[in-house]
Amino acid sequence: MEGQNGVRHGSTNQATGNGSPQGYQPLKAHAVGLPGVLFMAMATMAPITAMTGNVPVAVGFGNGIGAPAGFLFATVVLTIFSVGFVTMARYITATGAFYGFISHGLGRIVGTASGLFALFAYIIFEPALVGIFAAFAHDTVATQLGLNVPWPIFAVVMLATITILTYFDIDLTAKILGVFLVTEIAILLAMAFAVLFAGGGPDGIPLAPLNPVNAFTGPAVGLGLVFAFWSWVGFETTAVYGEESRDPKRVVPQATLISVIGVGLFYVFVSWMAIAGNGLSQSLSIAQGEDPFALFYSPTQKFLGDWAVVLFQWLLITGSFACGMAFHNDAARYLYAVGREGLFNRNLGRTHPVHGSPHIASITQTAIATITVLLFWAFGQDPYASLYVLLVITGALAILIVQTLCSFAVIGYFVNNHQEARHWFRTLLAPFLGGIGMLAVVILLIKIFGAAAGAASKTLFFDLIPFILSGVFLGGIVMALYLRTRRPDQYVRLGRVMFEDATERPETDVDADGRGDVTERRGDVPRSEG
Repeated sequence: MEGQNGVRHGSTNQATGNGSPQGYQPLKAHAVGLPGVLFMAMATMAPITAMTGNVPVAVGFGNGIGAPAGFLFATVVLTIFSVGFVTMARYITATGAFYGFISHGLGRIVGTASGLFALFAYIIFEPALVGIFAAFAHDTVATQLGLNVPWPIFAVVMLATITILTYFDIDLTAKILGVFLVTEIAILLAMAFAVLFAGGGPDGIPLAPLNPVNAFTGPAVGLGLVFAFWSWVGFETTAVYGEESRDPKRVVPQATLISVIGVGLFYVFVSWMAIAGNGLSQSLSIAQGEDPFALFYSPTQKFLGDWAVVLFQWLLITGSFACGMAFHNDAARYLYAVGREGLFNRNLGRTHPVHGSPHIASITQTAIATITVLLFWAFGQDPYASLYVLLVITGALAILIVQTLCSFAVIGYFVNNHQEARHWFRTLLAPFLGGIGMLAVVILLIKIFGAAAGAASKTLFFDLIPFILSGVFLGGIVMALYLRTRRPDQYVRLGRVMFEDATERPETDVDADGRGDVTERRGDVPRSEG
């Protein structure tokens, strides 16, 4: 049923397939538990890619040996951000996570613009990961098997495989991502503990990398900190799977906090041991050299053996594949969320009659990703230096901006809703500090945007990034304003389709647009009154 505050559905909601608010097709409820949501969120962060790709940049050109301290600082800031995020997740369960959160906290106009921003980011993250997967696969197959396979072939294989796997029940992809995630974490921990138990390298186990002061020293502190925060992009996607999880009010908050804190401690430990295994001065020279990946390869070879380096290289391929598939799932669910509300083609809001997957949105995402990859290939761009780097920094900037808005949306939401849940820290101070911290990271990224892009900063696409991002955000504002004026019945649904598990809880809501309503939920049969 639709009220002023939107549409809510439960696990027994029947689909009519017409995309209307009374009968859109829901995702498969209770499909995954805490491990599944956790695996998919952590896969988007791609720990092995984050460590191997980001730590050498931070060490060589950012905050030097203070890179682990930079990860520690990022863990603290993101944990504070997560406090407000998970508090809101206990009250709002929606596939378009940021889209729904910001729409409820800051209003439909800002929410729609933010939703398109997040959607754009997740859409371009998949082809970005296709690029780095193809680069890793090309180099590893050439080095270890002696075969010179053109990178577009690997790209097509990845796109086709993801399309097939994500067509089915999300539980299937969760299990596959879980296997890949465990293996890549295992090799990184094996290297780290081997260094620790051996007493480190030339300098032993130095404590300087953990000194908080060193997080803010080095040739380019901003670059080091941005690459630290960059390594977490994707943790917030725990909320995207709320509608398909078992007990989302519990699973989403738990998965979010585990992703932030657990992965943060993992990043700190692994980067610290990589530096310890090489030595302080040696780590700087390796990171600035011709093979920065050796920052991880060298201690892996020295403390584990040649076999581990070979395995490490193959796991870089599977890790980037898992990350790409996770972002494909995120993008498909965002497309599904905006489709079921009629923001785009309503067919995007349809689900598979057997698997409950957003199969049309998924195929649409594959088409977009394929066209993007082919365009970069047609213009002779490198799969890593251009396709990966340009799309990742563009998407990362968009997501960081949306995370900033989400922090302030938490404050706005609880000012107008759930008086019994208001708390000076959880719903006010923590989201405020988290928002300020995220805003600082956004400013840092904008300042070092050219350095982060590297050689790709000389391309036309790089010059167009500010116009592309501005166009997406302003396009969302214009779209919302148009609907408010010309199609108010559709406007009131923006960001308001939510999943409500079987509970009986009457409440009064006042949304950020100043429209109040009473929504009474009885089990899975919601009823709204204006």
